[in-house]
Amino acid sequence: MSKQIIVIGAGIVGASLAYHLAAKGAHVTVLESGEIACGATGRSFAWINTSHGGPDPVAPLRAAAIAEHRRLESELPGLNIRWTGALSYGAGPFYAPSIYSAQILDLEPNLKHSPQRACFAADEGALDAVQATHALIAGAQAHGATLLTHTPVLGFQTLNGAVTGVSTATGNLIADIVVLAAGTAIAQLADQLNVTLPIDASPALLIRYTTQPHRINTIISSPQMEIRQDTDGTLLAAEDYIDDALYNRPHAIALRTAKAIEHELHGVVSIMPQMASVGLRPMPADRIPIIGYLPEFNSAYVCVMHPGVTLAAVVGRLVAEEIIDGASAAALEPCRPARFQSPAPPTPPPAPPIDRAGPIPPARQTPLPRSPARKNCSARRRQTSMPVPVLSPRTTPSTRQD
Repeated sequence: MSKQIIVIGAGIVGASLAYHLAAKGAHVTVLESGEIACGATGRSFAWINTSHGGPDPVAPLRAAAIAEHRRLESELPGLNIRWTGALSYGAGPFYAPSIYSAQILDLEPNLKHSPQRACFAADEGALDAVQATHALIAGAQAHGATLLTHTPVLGFQTLNGAVTGVSTATGNLIADIVVLAAGTAIAQLADQLNVTLPIDASPALLIRYTTQPHRINTIISSPQMEIRQDTDGTLLAAEDYIDDALYNRPHAIALRTAKAIEHELHGVVSIMPQMASVGLRPMPADRIPIIGYLPEFNSAYVCVMHPGVTLAAVVGRLVAEEIIDGASAAALEPCRPARFQSPAPPTPPPAPPIDRAGPIPPARQTPLPRSPARKNCSARRRQTSMPVPVLSPRTTPSTRQD
């Protein structure tokens, strides 16, 4: 008998899960509190970027990401990915092959200040995250999935320690498995099951501009700007959120970024912000995806990660295989939510017997070892203390990725 599965969340991660689960024969219902892709997905720069500096527990997932997106392209005709490659230069480090002045200008002839050396990841690309999410939902529906928008989950139904469904304003829905894929809302949902998942809401800014078409051909990531251009001429820029001071609000940053783009590119006669909005990316506290069954529940599954756009295709397939086929993927083992559960306290030793012949000797005092100092893993934030006419240069490449 096919499993009844509820997926909570219709961003790109939830949509990928729904598509892959439905394609394997599950009866899938997707519940979304708002509209499709109304959260972080709708404010994503959507760069399929597989680079990562330093030790990477999910390196196998990143390594498979591009091939998995190409697989989805072959399965979903409505999915459009622009495989333009990504050009990065500045302080680095970068993990793509190096190219030099003449090759850089061949790729991007409109660069005013072309670097002597850059790195070019020829196999990377970007997509319209909202359009991609709609394509995945449509693919899931073609396999029989149901979508309910404007249907927030109010609670969970449980029986004998198992999650058996969810409660909504329009009634209860039963399920064999409930999948939490609602981004930053996952922590609150998990709290209702008495499970603590440390997920931060990490803000980032997406800006859309109207400008002249064909100004750039690739994704450009430099100290001055992180930009790409759609086929309709819309230019997208990704920026770091700083604070809510007047001169750091989205529109103010959009104007400063526009000045930086004009300074860096030939042929930008006019550039006007269409939209500048802050998206809240779900960021696990240790920056490793959280994927797997919740502790003590074999019927409640969680899936949250950054970068979501990059990993959505490969994770969607692996999770579907795990839930439907029982095939546990080694690549998902570092992501299990059980890593956040505190171990049970040790059982205290039995009290020593009372010596009637003399006083009880004092207990031996053993100091507890100190916890190792935690590194500051917060993402780079551009520092701005007063209004400036142009955007301050980045000190390191963006860690945004999607």
